[in-house]
Amino acid sequence: MSLNLLSIDFSLPKTLIVLAVVAVLASLDLVSRIQHKNAQYPLGMVIGTILAFGLITASQVIMSPDVPKHGQGIALGVFLLFIAWRFLFGSWDSQTKATVLGMFTFWIFFHMLSLESPTDRMAHLIAIGTACVPAVVWAFLFLPYHREKLSIVLCMMFAGMLATLPILFYDTLVRGGVEMHFFLFRIVPESFSSSARTFVMGNWPGIPPLQSSLISMMLSFLLVGVIEEGCKLWVLLRAGRQYITSIDDAIQMAVLVAIGFAFAENVTNSGYFVSFAREFLVNPETRNWSAFLGNVAGRSILTSMVHIVSTGLMGYYVGLALFAGPLLKEQQAGGIRYAVLEWCHDIFAIPKRDLYRRLKIITGYAIAIFLHAMSNFLVSLPDALPGNPHSVGDLLHSSPGSPLHMIALLLPPTLLYVVGGFTLLTFLFGKKENMKELGHVVEMEEAN
Repeated sequence: MSLNLLSIDFSLPKTLIVLAVVAVLASLDLVSRIQHKNAQYPLGMVIGTILAFGLITASQVIMSPDVPKHGQGIALGVFLLFIAWRFLFGSWDSQTKATVLGMFTFWIFFHMLSLESPTDRMAHLIAIGTACVPAVVWAFLFLPYHREKLSIVLCMMFAGMLATLPILFYDTLVRGGVEMHFFLFRIVPESFSSSARTFVMGNWPGIPPLQSSLISMMLSFLLVGVIEEGCKLWVLLRAGRQYITSIDDAIQMAVLVAIGFAFAENVTNSGYFVSFAREFLVNPETRNWSAFLGNVAGRSILTSMVHIVSTGLMGYYVGLALFAGPLLKEQQAGGIRYAVLEWCHDIFAIPKRDLYRRLKIITGYAIAIFLHAMSNFLVSLPDALPGNPHSVGDLLHSSPGSPLHMIALLLPPTLLYVVGGFTLLTFLFGKKENMKELGHVVEMEEAN
């Protein structure tokens, strides 16, 4: 029987039925996965398939022009999608979870390709095949520092790919002009650049246009960082928490999430690998492989490393947070004290472990957001400045023969993130205290 996603009759009742079936399958899987070890792969494939079709169906219902745009109904649909999304990252063993996430990812990409014209589909397939190469290369560069089971590696990379879906879904809501009414409040999705411009114009109405543009650009990139790094943090904790036994584990899994995220971003964003394939290989009469590979290499190196460094550092702080109890005990035994933690513990009776954990999560998240936003800002800065300078000589208006024209403005961020970031991550992987096996994370630790 042929499968054509375009011919599915999308309806809200069918979506609810799909979600009910998912709940039943969840119960069956949780009961049977211990008793029937060999059934984990078929069950994972079934669950991943049903969840993928449920998400596709629900998304089509919400965005269909034939469906009345009732704010409460759309809000309910988004809430149901959120429940299904949480279930997608259930607490299964690594093989089952990798199978579920892999099947879900396969059907999402299959659906995406089924909606395109033959030319666009060919460009997309070239982009997917090409993007696999840097993803594998980056994985092999970092895996030797702390080897993981193949199922865990695949699980975390699939999780990173799927971390792009909430962002793509939000972008769809923005383009569709959808409103959501949650009884006491209303949410109107808006593009990050529009929100940033509105904020700047409302709070600093008298500043010069160039400064206003630069501040708006930085704020929009900060918002992007909040969303993207927040999605990566969520999937890291949901998909990898139960497999983390050391701080190195947390860094490793964060890096794998970042590699998966960069892969998905490269093949789903129409301005990245797909655009390169369409411009240099599919549409022109003469294929320009050198231009295609040059653009692919540039994006694969810099932008992928931005994700890896930002999320990898966040993973380091996640590791510190997950093992807050034993780390605090070791530090206290060594005479290290945190005055703020002691003060909050004495006044508010909050366990020091919980305070330490939240502090480390917030710190890692903030660092990731800043590094991500600053990279986007530095890369976009030449196009935002008058005259579009692309070298230090252009920026300083040097004479035509000045060697400063040979220094590209992209060189500093490239050195900072690629060379500096790789060095920093290898240093963290090499620290002996990060290699120490601390055991699986225990949810209920003794309060300090």
